[in-house]
Amino acid sequence: MKTLRLTVKTTGLFLLALVVWIPIIMIVNGSFMGSDELSRNTGPILRDTAAMADWSFLPLYPTLKSYVELLFDSPGFFVMFWNSCLQVIPSLLGQLLTALPAAWAFARFDFKGKKLLFTMYILLMILPFQVTMVSSYLVLFKLHLTGTPLAIILPNLFSAFPVFIMVKFFRDIPKSLIEAAKLDGAGEGYIFFKIGIPLGSSGIFSALLLDFLEYWNAVEQPLTFLSQKKNLWPLSLYLPAISAENAGIAFTASVVTMALSLLLFLYGQRYLEQGIAASGLKG
Repeated sequence: MKTLRLTVKTTGLFLLALVVWIPIIMIVNGSFMGSDELSRNTGPILRDTAAMADWSFLPLYPTLKSYVELLFDSPGFFVMFWNSCLQVIPSLLGQLLTALPAAWAFARFDFKGKKLLFTMYILLMILPFQVTMVSSYLVLFKLHLTGTPLAIILPNLFSAFPVFIMVKFFRDIPKSLIEAAKLDGAGEGYIFFKIGIPLGSSGIFSALLLDFLEYWNAVEQPLTFLSQKKNLWPLSLYLPAISAENAGIAFTASVVTMALSLLLFLYGQRYLEQGIAASGLKG
């Protein structure tokens, strides 16, 4: 009876996992389909015809044509890929300069207004982009930064989310270790760089990884702040520009876009899980 219950539970979880994986399987599968097969399968949906859409588990005639066309004959793809790197990497590096000291200060020091200030950080973190969009746009417009990469980078530099994550990890550093270092004559700077950062590296990496996934897939920010500068659009806005006639490139671009995030996820899965557990996020 126990074995049967376990089998039913395992089968149920497998089916649920399969439902999650179906879109990813379809994307990878579609990237290897020929244009005729894709047109036949997706035509009724993309062209809004009365026929029924169809999809096969494996391509009838697998081909790398879409990959060749995307990687060797689509310069716009690489421009947007570079735009993504230009907006995401400086944002993450800048967060090391702003979020790290802020998180260390919240975790290790007591000062007047600390609880109120940290509460404001949390409020800023939980506010969705739609709420702050208008005020952010007005500030950036007043600073003449709309339509430039700084319109994306600057708000990300002062994100409250990495501070919140890193504080959790810095607080776990034993106070006795800090006190022992002080007794040995270590200054605050030495303790921060030689003890705080190495022991809090899991939190730092998980915060940067979570932020990378968010910024790499950002759609609303670039659409709002770079609406008049399509030459600065990141890779996350490449897919909506693809029509039914080149659906193969859409599937291939999805695979290539997803690949970098997937590699980082596999490399830093342990840190990512720790960061999600520390932040209380789900999914």
